[in-house]
Order: sequence, then C-alpha cells, then structure tokens
Amino acid sequence: MTTLANALDLVSGIARQNSFGGMWDSFAVRGFAGDINVPSGFLVNGFNYGRGFGGPRDMSGVERIDVLKGPSSALFGRGEPGGTVDIITKKPQFEQHGSFGLQGGSYHDIRVDGDYTAPLTQSLAMRLNGAFEDSDSFRKTVHTRKWTIAPSLLWKITDKTSLSYQLSYTRQDIPFDRGIVAVNGRLGVIPVTRFLGEPGDGPNKVGDLGHQLQLQHDFNHNWGLQLGFGDRLTDMEGFGETPELATARQPLFRDGRTLSRQRRYIDYQTEDLVGRAELSGEFKTWSLKHHVLIGTDYDAFDFDSVQKRYRPPALSSNPSQAALNAIDIFAPVYRAANALPATNAVVFNQKEKSRTAGGYVQDQIDVTKKIKIRLGGRFDDYQQKINFRTNNSSSSQHQTAFSPQVGAVYEPVRSLSLYVSYGRGFRPNSGTDYAGTPFRPERTRDVEIGAKYSSLDRRIEISMDAFRMTKDNILTSDPARVGYSLAIGKAVSQGVETDIHAALPYGFRTIASASYIDAHSTSTVLDPDFGRVVAKGDPLINIPAWSANVLLFRDFHVAGHQAMLGAGVNYVGRRLGETGTNFYLPSYTLVRLIGSFNVTKRLVLSGQIDNLTNKTWYANSYAALWVYPGAPRTFSLRARYEF
Repeated sequence: MTTLANALDLVSGIARQNSFGGMWDSFAVRGFAGDINVPSGFLVNGFNYGRGFGGPRDMSGVERIDVLKGPSSALFGRGEPGGTVDIITKKPQFEQHGSFGLQGGSYHDIRVDGDYTAPLTQSLAMRLNGAFEDSDSFRKTVHTRKWTIAPSLLWKITDKTSLSYQLSYTRQDIPFDRGIVAVNGRLGVIPVTRFLGEPGDGPNKVGDLGHQLQLQHDFNHNWGLQLGFGDRLTDMEGFGETPELATARQPLFRDGRTLSRQRRYIDYQTEDLVGRAELSGEFKTWSLKHHVLIGTDYDAFDFDSVQKRYRPPALSSNPSQAALNAIDIFAPVYRAANALPATNAVVFNQKEKSRTAGGYVQDQIDVTKKIKIRLGGRFDDYQQKINFRTNNSSSSQHQTAFSPQVGAVYEPVRSLSLYVSYGRGFRPNSGTDYAGTPFRPERTRDVEIGAKYSSLDRRIEISMDAFRMTKDNILTSDPARVGYSLAIGKAVSQGVETDIHAALPYGFRTIASASYIDAHSTSTVLDPDFGRVVAKGDPLINIPAWSANVLLFRDFHVAGHQAMLGAGVNYVGRRLGETGTNFYLPSYTLVRLIGSFNVTKRLVLSGQIDNLTNKTWYANSYAALWVYPGAPRTFSLRARYEF
C-alpha cells in the first residue's frame, strides 16, 4: 500500500469521498464524512493532523494504521463519530536496519523509497525514511510528482524517560482534475480517460512541513505520562478548471457538447499547532481494578484562503467558446498556457482562526474477571473568528460542549467479548456557506452493540457490531451552488458491519470485511432561489448501502524460497452522486491479484494487478459535473532489499 485511500478500503464501514480533484484524502466512517470541501481529519501518532492541505498522505514511513470505531473515538478530539483513523509512524531503533525499494508500473509509474535506522550512541537512535514518485495517469495529460522525507530521533534519557522528535516534509505536484461529467445524468458517454481541464494550467504546488515532539515518562510499573507538541504548516497554490452549470441546472449548452467551466486560482495556507498531555495508570478500590486515562489537548488552527476566478465579459446572444472558457467534451481542444483567461474576480479572501481546548477522562473498571464497565467524558471549548478581507467584515462564534460516554463488556469465555456503548460527540466545522455564514459545530449521539471473537492462539479474530448515530448541523455539498458546503440540519446513520482476520490451515490467510449502512437526512432544507434542495429521507452522498472486501493469501515454498500468492475482491454498492438529486454512481466489483517471491533472505520481489477484469468504475463524486473515475487495469512490480 502506498496511499491511505487504498489502505482504508480494507476496513468495513469506510467509504471514499470527494477528493477535490485528487488534491487530498477524504473518507467517511460509518456514513459520516464531515465537511467534504476540506480533507478528512485523522491523527498521526495521536496528534490531530488531518487539518490543512498537505495533499494525499503517502504511506512511506508508516508502521501501521489504527482505526478506532464507535463512541470512544470521540474521546480524542476532532475525529468523526463513526471512528478515528490514527497513522502510527516508524520509530528509531537501537539495532541497525535498513531497506530500499524500487517500484514500476502502469502509466510510467516510478517509485523509489528507503528506510534506515541505527543507534548513534547508547542512548540516542535515529531513523530516516522517504520516497520519491513520478507518474502519469490513465487520465490523459495528467502527471504527478511527489517527494517526502521524515527524519526522527529517539533519546533514552533514563530507563523510564524518553524523548522523541520527528520531522516530516512533503512536496507534491498535482494537476487539478475534477474528473468527468455525466451527460444528462448518464455516465459512460465520454471515456474515463478524457481530461476536461487545461494542461496549460500546470500542476498545483502542495507542501506539508510537520514537527512532532513527545516525552514519555513511566513513574512506575502502573503509571505513565505522555507530553506532546506538534506543529504543521501546509500550503496549496495553483490553477484549475471547474466545470459549472450552464443554464437551468444543466451542465451543457443546447448543442449538447459544450461544457462551461470556471478557471480558478487558489492559494491556501494553514498552520495547526497542537499540544497534549496524557496520564494513564491503574489502581484498586477494594475488589475493583481501575484503568484510568486523564488527558488535555489544545489546537490552534489558522487558515488563510484566497480563491479567484475568471469572470467573462457581458455575454452576447452568441458568445464564443473562448469567452465562456468552455470546452467540447467530445473533441476537446486545449489552449496554450498564455492563452488561458486571467482570474480577474475574487471568490473569497479570508483568514480563519480557531482555538479548541479540551480535556477528557476515562475509567475502565474491572468489576469481575468477566465484566468491565467504562465511564468517561470530554469537555471542549471552541472559539472561531473569520475575517473577510473583501469587505473588511468579520464573524465569530464561541461554543462549549460536554460529551459523556459509557460502555460495558461481558466476557462469557476468554475468547468472546460482548459489548455495548453510548456516547456523544462534538466536532467544529471550518469555513462558511455561500452567504458567508460560519457553520455551527456538529453534535452527535452514538450507540453501538457488538461481539468480538479471538481464538486463544490469536489466529482468528472476528468482530461484528450494530450501530446507530445521529448528527446535528451536518454538512454536505450545496447542490444549488456547486463548490460550496451546505448545512442540512440533522441526519442519521445506522447499520451493521463485520471484520475478519484469520490465519487458516495449509498456509492460507484472509482479511475480510462487510458492512450495511443506511445514512440519510432527517431534515428538509429549502433555498429561497432554488426551492427544495434536500428532503427528509434523502441519502447522504457517496455512502453505499452495501460494501465488502475479501483478500485471500497462501504462503508456500518454491525450491526452498518463500513465496506468496493472493487474490482479492472489493465490492462497493450504488451511491448517491449529487445531493438533492436522483443521480447515482453505479456499484462496482474489482478483482486484485498479488504475489511475492523471496529471492534471498534480503531481496524480495513482489507484484500486483489491480482491476483485473478492467471494470469501468467511479470512485467518488461531488456532483454530476464532477465525477472522479477509477483506474482501469493496472500493474506494478517491486523489488525490496533489506540490509
């Protein structure tokens, strides 16, 4: 796995969302996605890290990805109520080890990555990992390039105290690609390879510079303290073409082939400063054993955003295609960079400052060996101020919330756990709607019941659960004003899911997941200009009712060398493709083949074929104007050498 999106496909209840033309990671957990006009929130080593515009997350230097689902995920801050994604990075080790990888594949994809760790002294160790990738795309004229590097240090101050520091730096060149347009609500009219932007716009330049500093101190065997600090700077700047409605909510003009577009320029810059402290430990009161977690965190987020667009001159009765910045979707003719129109009108120019201070406590009580209860809660104090530089005005809000949590676990036997949990959540929203009104924070309620089975030898792990979540002040894409978010009041998401990890007889292993989710609005939203835009009962965008994923591997030996072969099937059901309409993305089933061969103990060759049957599929959508297609059949080959 080299991308976060591909890794999260393996987890039940996670659905791909609008990625802003491939510019960031966006996903929904158990039906809720937050604001789809900004990247999805996630953690890195426990720190809030998803805010900002640092581009799609690369998987180099990643040890594992933890997905914490259910009400307890709200304990740690800005995650969605359905779950929190925490990316755990590789840490320095006091034994020398390194690896080097070279990968090539379809569409001239070349990737090089490396990882090296070693002790510098008896108490100080270092690690350095990074990657470079250069690739074309099945989308014609689209070319991306990425560099990432992450050095880190670990200082063992004493046997009980350690200090770690990690720097991460990433630069990416990513063309703005809104995908294809559905003609009269029909997909497949134009090929998925057709680029409807302008190559002359060049790539958007995306940057991400992050620092993390953590102190770990163990007072004794039972009690420990973590102190952490993080700072992340991101920037995104460049031009792109955004298809827009021509007339009467139709994407094409009367000729049925001319697509109107906005040429936009964006300049986004963010800084996210976070700090946290966490005390954990165990103690007993009579026969009850307590596992206590007490923490506090602070998040200071600054978002400086400028967006401009080309505004054509007064239209005549027969305006030219150039004046409209339009394109023929059946026979596109691209223009030279110096012939593209200037972005002469400001869409918005503003600076947002938000400050969130939070505290949380949790106590898991072992009532007996078989019964455990969990009590906890989180308090948030949130302040936001937005300065609108175009008219020298501002808006602000101040919100507080307490989010209680309670849960219980019953273990009738050592291998089986039955549980129930309930909790509330609080999640601030960034930005404003079309009228410049700031969004109120989202507030959620979540109840879950489930069961987990783990064989005594840990070879088989199965989890099953059922959940119901409600959310107030939910955001979705504004169908009346494409490109903006809209608050649609209340929504509900309910469903069931299961995950299986198993080591089977005869060298087989499997990872499988499946989910059913019913996520829909429980409010009706009326617009004074467009009438009803969202009705009670409307499904939420990009959320399939059914989805499933199965990977099956087999380990074996060839002439004394270890090898592996595997196959996988990924199914995603029909999904709403535009809020407030009857436009749906079709379901898809993708087949994958993977394999590896250990040439020596240090050299491993591996390969992968994705979308084996060359299925036409669509990964996500923002509107019928902006549908992002999935890749056709692709392959990759990789050599990895360890030293």
